Amino acid sequence: MALVSLLLLGALLTHLSHSASVDVEIVNGTVAVPHSRPYMVSVQGNKQNVCGGFLVSPLFVMTAAHCWKSLKGSGVTAVIGAHDLNGNDFDRIPIKEHHINPKFTDGNDPSNDIMLLKLETSAENSKNAALIAIPATDEDMKKGAVCIVSGWGSTKTNGTQSNVLQEAKIKVLTNDDCKAHWHMKNILCAGGYHGGFCTGDSGSPLVCGSIAVGIASFFDGDECYTSKKPNGYTKISAFLPWIRGIINGTK
Repeated sequence: MALVSLLLLGALLTHLSHSASVDVEIVNGTVAVPHSRPYMVSVQGNKQNVCGGFLVSPLFVMTAAHCWKSLKGSGVTAVIGAHDLNGNDFDRIPIKEHHINPKFTDGNDPSNDIMLLKLETSAENSKNAALIAIPATDEDMKKGAVCIVSGWGSTKTNGTQSNVLQEAKIKVLTNDDCKAHWHMKNILCAGGYHGGFCTGDSGSPLVCGSIAVGIASFFDGDECYTSKKPNGYTKISAFLPWIRGIINGTK
């Protein structure tokens, strides 16, 4: 189908882990209904999945900034409209430009972990693809909101990679509860308690209703789902002026 337009998210422990690698894992999830998440993008280097991403305009994919370290110099492309990465019902579009938020430091602090990738050609006519909305204003999440995170890969830590899209339902913590676990700004906390994203799933969206509110960024230590701390997501609404400036060509 043609692309559907929608209206456009103290001290840090040194064992915190970003999730970028060449496979994607959704822990304790299920296989998604084919093409039910048409905004999902597989961001690839040398035709191998490195990170997730999502379409926010016909020319831009949003993902995590720390993914670029694993992507640069590797023939970066965006696979759009896919369900099975071994299939042929998707489009592969080269990346023309990458825009990392200038406040991102690529160290142990995952604050400001957001990047926009500009496509070489518009995804407007890509089959099985659609844009997803992002927040219009900077608002905190409601307590107990149940949201979705999606990705391609195995269903357990160090498991065999799956090529079909998977998804998991996870609860979002309040801002105060999130701060009790992670002492940093501009993040959301969700999942991590026996379910959520894992190694390689960076950049995938946290979707609440029909809106992408977060970007999969980090988890605690080497375990993908710990009983102690939730997963961390970049809060998209904290970066709206920067996002609009890049997409509109004013930054």
